[in-house]
Amino acid sequence: MNTPYDILIRPLITEKTAYQSSKLHQYAFEVPISATRADVRDAVEKAFDVKVLRVNTINVPAKVGRKGRSRRLAIKKSAYKKAIVKIRPEDRIPIFEGVE
Repeated sequence: MNTPYDILIRPLITEKTAYQSSKLHQYAFEVPISATRADVRDAVEKAFDVKVLRVNTINVPAKVGRKGRSRRLAIKKSAYKKAIVKIRPEDRIPIFEGVE
């Protein structure tokens, strides 16, 4: 049995997710590759005491970046899974409150 803190690795806070949380009531989290939509739904409902309406998941592929003055050193950013969770309009998740 996984705890909600095993499923929700970290919240993803960007300009786009700030707009989604304030206007669309959608919140983005990084989750393990093996997590299912039902796992994410249960974890968010237990951790934040909200009602989840919908969960969308996206597998974000690995990317190769460049580093250094000559730009020859290649660095690989690992792949991860992103979950976008839509909750009821009257519910709030306090992690994202300072971003609005």
